[in-house]
Amino acid sequence: MRIAVTGKQGQVVQSLLRRGAETGVEIIAVGRPEMDLSDPARIAAAFSALRPDVIVSAAAYTAVDKAESEAELAFSVNAAGAGAVAEAAARIGVPVIHISTDYVFSGDKASAYCEEDATGPISVYGRSKLAGEKAVAAANPNQVILRTAWVYSPFGANFLKTMLRLSETRDHLRVVADQRGCPTSALDIADAILAIATRIVADPAPSLRGTFHLTGSGEASWADFAEAIFSELRKSGGRTIGVERIPTADYPTPAQRPANSRLNGDKLARTYGIRLPEWKQSMTIVMQDLLNKGL
Repeated sequence: MRIAVTGKQGQVVQSLLRRGAETGVEIIAVGRPEMDLSDPARIAAAFSALRPDVIVSAAAYTAVDKAESEAELAFSVNAAGAGAVAEAAARIGVPVIHISTDYVFSGDKASAYCEEDATGPISVYGRSKLAGEKAVAAANPNQVILRTAWVYSPFGANFLKTMLRLSETRDHLRVVADQRGCPTSALDIADAILAIATRIVADPAPSLRGTFHLTGSGEASWADFAEAIFSELRKSGGRTIGVERIPTADYPTPAQRPANSRLNGDKLARTYGIRLPEWKQSMTIVMQDLLNKGL
């Protein structure tokens, strides 16, 4: 199977490249200069030349705070660009798997969000990603939209790597404790994408299409996540780092974050038999990968 994925440096892209090398699946990362999400004509030309079996729409504008002052750019990439990728997939007759986010929800629900829950993004980034979901669905009925959250991996910039970096010079960190979500390994996301891609290429069933939630099992606050990271670090001979739990109000940012980012993955489990591992288990694997490399 040949899978083309948008972007070259993102966590999901890099994780797919690793998993592809391990499993023998051909993964082709497509990004600048040959493809630019702000240029629909180049998107169509790039995928027409590649002729993949599946396109994974993973590239996105992800600077959540900066998006508040760069709304036009965020929508250009996350909405118009995502729609153009889905349209390009439709033109060559292949399915598209689009990566979306928990930020499409307001975060005021008491329990984990299901796919059928009303959306209500509270940031420019969230609104641009929701517009992207709608553009993808309108452009290509042969689509799977995967909402994920709190992504970390051995690649790129993410919360886990930031905590490890700060632990080198800090003995104590203040971390938000009143936002809850589901930490998710991009390597687990890549495994799920490969399984889903295999199914939708072989089976045209409408039930396999649509929107699904894909996150690590279990839940945590950012403070819980940090404490688990530092606990694992101590087990590996690292320094002891204290965590002070603070409210969101004590850590103001330009963009609002959902207080509740938990996503219910039951639909994906029922439809595909996929449920990602418990987040602490996957976190340990990623940390060992980083620590073994001296990071």
